Amino acid sequence: MTDLMEIKAATGELAHAFEAFKDANDERIGALEKGRGDVVLEEKINRISSDVSKLQDAVSSFKTALKRPLMSKDGMGKEGAPEFSEHKRAFLRYVTKGAEQDLSGIEAKSMSVISDPDGGYLVPTEMSDRIITRQFDTTPMRQLAAVMTVSSDAVEMLRDTDDSDALWMSELDSRADSEPGQFGRIRISVHELHAQPKATQKLLDDANLNVEEWIVNKIAARFARRENAAFVAGDGVAQPRGFTSYSVAATADASRPWGTLEYYPSGASGAFASSNAGDAIISLMHKLKAGYLPGAAWLMPRAVSEAIRKMKGTTNDAYLWQPSLQVGMPATLLGFPVYLGEDMPAVASNSLSLAFGNFAEGYTIVDRIGMRILRDPFTAAPFVKFRCTKRVGGDVTNFDAIKLMRFSAS
Repeated sequence: MTDLMEIKAATGELAHAFEAFKDANDERIGALEKGRGDVVLEEKINRISSDVSKLQDAVSSFKTALKRPLMSKDGMGKEGAPEFSEHKRAFLRYVTKGAEQDLSGIEAKSMSVISDPDGGYLVPTEMSDRIITRQFDTTPMRQLAAVMTVSSDAVEMLRDTDDSDALWMSELDSRADSEPGQFGRIRISVHELHAQPKATQKLLDDANLNVEEWIVNKIAARFARRENAAFVAGDGVAQPRGFTSYSVAATADASRPWGTLEYYPSGASGAFASSNAGDAIISLMHKLKAGYLPGAAWLMPRAVSEAIRKMKGTTNDAYLWQPSLQVGMPATLLGFPVYLGEDMPAVASNSLSLAFGNFAEGYTIVDRIGMRILRDPFTAAPFVKFRCTKRVGGDVTNFDAIKLMRFSAS
């Protein structure tokens, strides 16, 4: 279990490091205003900024560490604990020995709840939950977006983007029919994600091997990286469609065609503007309608966050970026949480490397039941293959709820 004293020490170090960063950055800004750049000072600031990033990551990760289930030394859990279920024991016997009898009987009972007669073995709930948790650690979109589970190969929903007309009338004015608006349809298809790790039977027979941890780490890491990339930049062909793959325009919500995201320019090609760089970030924030602001967040790669960390407001001289000293809470930018996503495009000319929005309103992730494993001890002997699949989809569902910054002059 994470020591509370360790948490307190980390938050204290973060606060101290950010104060040192602000002092050094204020000195840098003062030198630049006098026309005197200092390379040594720039290096010092970059070093402190890197330390702040590491400490912020450490503080944020404590929440996950505290929520992970307690395990015994052999990784099998303790008798009577929730994770030590009959299904889990049968599943581990299937993985190590190929014993299907107990597992088949248990899963037959569950078919009345989850109708999925096409074969395969579902990962036990306790293990599946841990896999999803690790995907949350590495995929910010699963923390931010709406996530739903379906029992078919696609989900369809109605979208109501037209506004019904209404007019003020006097007592004797004639009443004409008004347009009620039209409905559209959104369809999110589910795509298959595949991984196939393998191990020798001798390794599986080894009593010291933590089979559960091996499966969770191996498959969760692969699936998380693939999902993360697709939710951000996928093209929608045999994979989820990412929000940065759509066309963008600088026009407002009322005049922009549906299916196009709004962008605001950073002020310079492949960079922030050389002066008053924070103004573009403030303008981007105000592009989002007030109704979407509760629950809104920033998503950016680490390089962008480190650049923003040096920015101040033009009116109150306060830093736009503030570290979080609360366990499990992200840093904030202009009062809204910041999530790091390294699958966001790297900063370049016309890149869409910064996003702000209410992702729960704007993007939907669709899961099809969960991960399943088929054990194959025949085709690659002496290795045992584990054919792992998961079916997942994702797409933008509200093009007004997500705004992007394009690193361009206009």
